[in-house]
Amino acid sequence: MILRSLTLDFFRNYLHFEGEFSPGVNVIWGENAQGKTNLLEAVAYLSTASSHRARYDRELIQFGVDHAFLQGEVAARDRDFTLEARLSREGRRQLFSNGVRLKSAAELSGVLNTVLFCPEDLYLIREGAAERRRFLNDCICQLRPRYAEALREYRRLYEHKTRILRDWEERPALLDTLDEFNLRMAQTGALIIHYRAHFVKRLREVTPPIHRDFSGGREGLDLRYETVSTVTDPLAPARTILDQLLSHQESHRKAELEARQCLSGPHKDDLAVELDGRSARQFASQGQTRTAALSLKLASREIFFRETGEWPVLLLDDVLSELDQKRQEFVLRRITGGQVFISCCEEMELNRLGEGKTFHIHGGALVR
Repeated sequence: MILRSLTLDFFRNYLHFEGEFSPGVNVIWGENAQGKTNLLEAVAYLSTASSHRARYDRELIQFGVDHAFLQGEVAARDRDFTLEARLSREGRRQLFSNGVRLKSAAELSGVLNTVLFCPEDLYLIREGAAERRRFLNDCICQLRPRYAEALREYRRLYEHKTRILRDWEERPALLDTLDEFNLRMAQTGALIIHYRAHFVKRLREVTPPIHRDFSGGREGLDLRYETVSTVTDPLAPARTILDQLLSHQESHRKAELEARQCLSGPHKDDLAVELDGRSARQFASQGQTRTAALSLKLASREIFFRETGEWPVLLLDDVLSELDQKRQEFVLRRITGGQVFISCCEEMELNRLGEGKTFHIHGGALVR
């Protein structure tokens, strides 16, 4: 997969941007707060229709303007695609592929896949379960359109159920709809657990060898998928998981009504990471944490390649400066093949990275 060119209008601090990229390495450099991260964020947005830094699309639109536009020319699966995203401050988003409006972001799957490293990811291991769920969601949504649809529906149902549990004492009639929402949440939740379990199985195969190489053979990494306690085998068919989720919901019904919170479902899932049999979140040093997080990201990149036969576009957002020389060299050795974008504060020697182009960004503009 290759992003050949990118056009932006009123996206973040870019009044207008046009750039044509190398199929190899693209170095985006400039001082802090000039727009380097915004550029990589735009590339990632065209692959997932979401941002790692913004909860709402309106945050991506330049201040004082009511819309933004992104367009990318992409080569993938022996075809050419023109991807477009039109954002509105009122919340109306439109996505297009080759001029055809897409019904949902799930239809972007397989057109432009990206793997993003950013400084925050170096603490993926140390943060709460929500960060690791987000990592799983970002990966699986790009590979499985059905998962992206199930995740969107589950979030919608979760919001409705949360309102029912919050307001039922003041409006008892709301409880008449609770069983219906529980059933539909269990149905979509079963799909989510099924897909997550199979992706974690792949991660367990690919990540440990990368981490072992990364750590010089000194550490062993293992992963464990933690989900609803009644689900005895997350790899089982979704129909089997459904019955187990319904059982868990019923056992937690009274507690949910009392707590006025949704206590049962895959929205509490976690990806447990262990180093030499001990919890990385609790016991890993800063260096071990970075190594484990980078190993997960590199593993996801290799899984994408094995699944699609094409390397995803790799986005390294100011990550190398956070690593010591040894870790820098390891990452650079592992990213051969495919298109790479690297943002940094100083111009890098391309002969260290291979064939490519350099872009100097200043004040939300490309310095020719």
